Amino acid sequence: MDREISVISIEVVRELSRAKHQPPTEVEVMALKQGIVPQRYLRNIGTIGAEGQIRLLRSHMAVVGAGGLGGTIAELLARMGVGHIIIIDDDRFAEQNLNRQLMCTERNIGKYKAKVAAARVRRINSAVRVTVRTERLTVDNASRLLRGAEVVLDALDNLSSRLAVEKACRELKIPFVHGSIAGFCGQLMTVYPEDPGLQAIYSATSPPETGIETRLGNPATTPAIIAALEVQEAIKIITGIGEPVRNRLLVFDLLTAEVHSINIGR
Repeated sequence: MDREISVISIEVVRELSRAKHQPPTEVEVMALKQGIVPQRYLRNIGTIGAEGQIRLLRSHMAVVGAGGLGGTIAELLARMGVGHIIIIDDDRFAEQNLNRQLMCTERNIGKYKAKVAAARVRRINSAVRVTVRTERLTVDNASRLLRGAEVVLDALDNLSSRLAVEKACRELKIPFVHGSIAGFCGQLMTVYPEDPGLQAIYSATSPPETGIETRLGNPATTPAIIAALEVQEAIKIITGIGEPVRNRLLVFDLLTAEVHSINIGR
């Protein structure tokens, strides 16, 4: 017979947070250490355990881009209980985003993607701390924007920015989860500071400003799938459960349901 699990509700967490003058995430951590599971994370415990949940609650992740990939990534991180999420994007929603970008609705056309995503995260999980950066990430400001994060997730739409993020992650000595999409295809790889990463695949000389997705388009399904895989990589890194996709690029063809693994040698 399964052991009965003690749980704590959102309202009780809030009450204890006010009474003890502690952030809600710390109240949740204290509860987990005493064998009491915040009810919102009850279905997480069977896969990542109480210790894994504590690590997520104390983690700090950055999402670069808040569009098709980034909006879904931010939502999934909030639902998993990542304690602090930085969302970086200087763009605003347009009508062409409605087909695939989770945070885009008819009512928020023209609004900053990062601010909309942050508001959504807070509605999902009020205990999560969200930092919004409505700036365009560049080689010059990447390290400043990403400082403090333990993992950076790629939700960008151009190679030059991805290379800038990878460079900054190397300097900051933090893992970088790469994901990109075009049409019915996507790719995924996790790059640690000592790994060859994107520089082993792409030339850094005059990279195109936009990717092939501007020609092939992006259906609603492709970003959702790749975003979920990126979040799973970040969870592996923080919890230590599972093996991240390192030194190989996974290429997904969603029309044929085929996955190709390309080894990235040094």
